[in-house]
Amino acid sequence: MCEENEEFRDTTIRLTGDNIFRLSLQNTRKVSEFKAGLLEKEAKKNWDLFYKRNETRFFKDRHWTTREFEELLNHHVDGQRTLFEIGCGVGNFIFPLIVEKLNFHVIACDLSPRAVEIVKSNPAYSQSQIHVFQCDITTEDVFKEVELGTVDICTLIFVLSAIHPDKFVPTLRRIYELLKPGGLLLFRDYGLHDMAQLRFKAGNKIDENFYMRQDGTRAYYFSVEYLKQLLIEAGFEILVNCYVHRRTINKKENVDVPRIFVQAKAKKPC
Repeated sequence: MCEENEEFRDTTIRLTGDNIFRLSLQNTRKVSEFKAGLLEKEAKKNWDLFYKRNETRFFKDRHWTTREFEELLNHHVDGQRTLFEIGCGVGNFIFPLIVEKLNFHVIACDLSPRAVEIVKSNPAYSQSQIHVFQCDITTEDVFKEVELGTVDICTLIFVLSAIHPDKFVPTLRRIYELLKPGGLLLFRDYGLHDMAQLRFKAGNKIDENFYMRQDGTRAYYFSVEYLKQLLIEAGFEILVNCYVHRRTINKKENVDVPRIFVQAKAKKPC
């Protein structure tokens, strides 16, 4: 049986000598400029292939979200709210909310057309309750599907890290424009010096804290300082911004997996 423990802190891990050596090796051979450009151009194709291979098997349903983000619950809320999930994948975030009968009209999008079709094939999918569509959130196409200033809560869960850093602020500004005054952005993503970052070898690093996985998808590892800078530049008021130190422990299998995430809540000022 697995145990999962989480602690919220202001700092990431303290690097060991071995950690520092691993990070230095990553700089000995970086992804070429040509290859990096190709990864950007083929981001949609690579994520579509990811969902072709894995379908619903890769990510677990995110039942932790209402625990971490109590704003998703119906306490002291009158009427239906609009929730927009960016990067919905196959619905691991939205369907647990539907099952809990939380009073949301759900809008969801993903870069991968295949992921969108998998969402639509889920038995819990209802066209009257969920509007899902394919979209590249780094472009203005989202404004064709979602009206400005109409969203109560927007979620960005392990999504921004898959986007090129040059597009972080423009993407966050689009989200800002979609939110109502007083609307919230709920954010979780990979944190600086997470175990997965330390494990990358030479040939995987694209730029500082930005990496290529074997399947061609990409991952950025955020510091809370950099995330704060991005959110402020996009116009948000920051309510929460911290590291999540998470350990998954299976004593029977002698497994102890430490992870580092960043978690934030940000508000569009009224």
